[in-house]
Amino acid sequence: MPAPEGPLAGFRVGVTASRKAEEQIALLERRGAEVTWAPVLRTGMASAEDEALRAATAGVLAGPVDLLVATTGVGMKAWLAAVEQWGMREALLAHLERTEIIARGPKTVGALRAGGLRELWSPDSECFDDVLAHLRGRDLRGRRIVVQEHGQSLSMVAHALRRQGAEVQVVTVYRVEPAPDPAATFHLVDLVADRALDAVTFTAAPAVRAFLDAAEATGRHEEALEAFRGDVLAASVGPVTAAALQPLGVPTRWPRRSRLAAMVTLLEQELPTRRHGLVYAVAGGHVLRVHGERVLLDGGEVRLTPAPQAVLRALLSRPGHVVGRGELLGALPSGTAGSEHAVEMAVARLRRAIGPAAVQTVVKRGYRLALG
Repeated sequence: MPAPEGPLAGFRVGVTASRKAEEQIALLERRGAEVTWAPVLRTGMASAEDEALRAATAGVLAGPVDLLVATTGVGMKAWLAAVEQWGMREALLAHLERTEIIARGPKTVGALRAGGLRELWSPDSECFDDVLAHLRGRDLRGRRIVVQEHGQSLSMVAHALRRQGAEVQVVTVYRVEPAPDPAATFHLVDLVADRALDAVTFTAAPAVRAFLDAAEATGRHEEALEAFRGDVLAASVGPVTAAALQPLGVPTRWPRRSRLAAMVTLLEQELPTRRHGLVYAVAGGHVLRVHGERVLLDGGEVRLTPAPQAVLRALLSRPGHVVGRGELLGALPSGTAGSEHAVEMAVARLRRAIGPAAVQTVVKRGYRLALG
């Protein structure tokens, strides 16, 4: 049999998803990757038969709603589909007609509009942290808020909003169950801990926690974390999923747009870099070498904090070409202040680390890595 061809030929990737797993595996295998699949959780949408969802919907209809926070497109579609089967769709739409609606990202916006609802605000970043920051700056006393819950529990979010004086109801559309075959998860843990994989993809925060629980159960938790900190790339579909790993000191990569195809493209860019390293001659007469998480300037290692490291990665994705401030802002780690000032500060720190001439400002457009 001929060896596989493609940009990921020779790379081994673990996939933890259950939803859309076939699509993700096909994307990876078409690019030559060797895939190990271990669905760490079984996720699905609540249906019209779900009594808890019906009861939550009745609770929404029981009183005026001041604010609806819609967190996922697929979740909103499933909720509206169930409501239609109950014969309650028109009542719900009429009930929410004057409600202020916040959407987490463009897929959520699309689902809302297709369902006959209209958002008032949505963050450019698709990041739920920015939604929370938007709400934290407001007086919510006496306001009734409905939160459509996505793949991870938002109970702590609800508690935080209640502390601001709001009355909060969470509508859970997703259902998460244990993995049907825990042996596959344990095998994946072993492969990560033994550094027998080049990357593992995560598409939901609960999947990260389920993987880490399995690692704990097998006694290989610290080995798996050390592997992720070194030789095994942890790739997530977006910042919400990545946030489950970052507090553990795991450098996590995610694409600017939270899409499966974008995550696979990210792997195409990252994995060859981690294996072989890339070398750039940059302005100022310096040689910049990037090998995995290591950044070397003229042979000496440069220590970068997460924000300037994220900016450098974004600039290296298109060396010599302009990367806009909005894209750099989206590349910053979860929890970074969501403003262009945060980008400017990260760029300033990066310049101090690799030389002021290495990062060039392009007025009104953004920044680029200035090649020598």
